[in-house]
Amino acid sequence: MVSQTPLISITVCVRDGVDWVDGCLEALKNQTYRPLEIIAIDDGSTDGSAECLQKWHDEDSEIPVYVLTQPPTGLSSGRQLALDNAKGEWVAITDIDVRPEQTWIANLYSESNPVSTEETVVAVTGRTIFERSSDLISKVRSVEIASKYRSRPRSTSLANGPCSMFHRESLIEIGGFNPEWYHAEDMEVSLRLIENGGTIVYAPDALVSHVPESGRKRFLAKRSRDARAHVRIMRNFPRRRRKGPDLDFLGSSIIVLMVAPLWISALVSGLPFIYSLVTSDNLDWNTIKQWWEFKMLILTLLLLILHQFILLRGPLGVVVRGSIRESNQPKIIALFSLRALTLQWSLALWKGLLLGVIDSITGKNGHRRMFSK
Repeated sequence: MVSQTPLISITVCVRDGVDWVDGCLEALKNQTYRPLEIIAIDDGSTDGSAECLQKWHDEDSEIPVYVLTQPPTGLSSGRQLALDNAKGEWVAITDIDVRPEQTWIANLYSESNPVSTEETVVAVTGRTIFERSSDLISKVRSVEIASKYRSRPRSTSLANGPCSMFHRESLIEIGGFNPEWYHAEDMEVSLRLIENGGTIVYAPDALVSHVPESGRKRFLAKRSRDARAHVRIMRNFPRRRRKGPDLDFLGSSIIVLMVAPLWISALVSGLPFIYSLVTSDNLDWNTIKQWWEFKMLILTLLLLILHQFILLRGPLGVVVRGSIRESNQPKIIALFSLRALTLQWSLALWKGLLLGVIDSITGKNGHRRMFSK
């Protein structure tokens, strides 16, 4: 008797991504694995994405495509709507700005069998390759993601949103995707699955390509959202409570966080001197000027040394060196551009953390209220 492979449901959500719809759906239809179904969710788009998706709706083809719409309630809500309508034994998730390789699902499924009695495989996650454009931002993002995947173990803590597959009943058992979650819904369900006794397996040959992440504004906004959502993750899953492997996809953010406090501390250190200027009756301007110039020279040199140390340390060092090698700019200009970027990146992370703390106090975006009335 020939064993049959199970139905797998591929789900994808879009809000205002009309330029990416056709490329993504075509890549999903070209998967080699069978049997498949595709469920596409429009999350309240206003740019024509819903109409573009409807062209793909076909319930009678070899790989049926179902298009559903909802108000703009967010990615987590969209993923849950797709899960509610999925019929597959496994449910794969990806993003609209991603192009899976033809063997993506086949390679995910090939890793779904446990290799030991200790494994209960409830999710399999693949590898995302960020494509590169000509700008520095896309090169930084590409190198950073590649460095995160480079030493990833088989048993991992995160089923990444662009390239993962979940056992449907296991996902339903832990409550699926909460529509109230602000960002990081993939990390939240991953940790809940592990907490419930499951194992997430990394399949490095299950590849998807992400369109270049270009533009400083977009890059900083995404990093701020990551940090904001991370506050919820840390509240719900503090280290003392987490089972299984530690978080393995934080990358260089921890190091980048140090940059903004470093520069702010240097600026604040000049406040006592400014106060003495305001309150002193006897001002020797030449002495003050010389002292201030000397102090700022020392502080600037110290900041440059410390910032350079941070830039070259650990995962961030890998990102910086790789980005400089890939840059079309002269190395010195690329280095100073990266120095400015890491300061902005650090400020964006702190902004996200602050918003996350406010969420926790007010009980919004998936947080339980910190202080009960």
